[in-house]
Amino acid sequence: MANSPQARKRARQESRSRARNMAQRAKVRTQIKKYLKLTEDNDIDASRGEYRKVASHIDVAARKGLHHPNKAARLKSRLNIRLKNISSSTG
Repeated sequence: MANSPQARKRARQESRSRARNMAQRAKVRTQIKKYLKLTEDNDIDASRGEYRKVASHIDVAARKGLHHPNKAARLKSRLNIRLKNISSSTG
């Protein structure tokens, strides 16, 4: 339990921040799952549209400090490779 007023305030701020971060992280995960399902179904057009949304959510998460910029780049790169693979396999 926080004793000083400053520590109490930090505890309040951290709980609000944690809630925001968890919600943002959940949004990113949900978007990635939707995208992966579309790529598994080989739906190229929908996958392209969904990739834009996923990349945007990942960029926002990186900008807000939820992900390291290198992790965001790595995630986007790996998701883009999936899109390229289904694009080349279906021709």
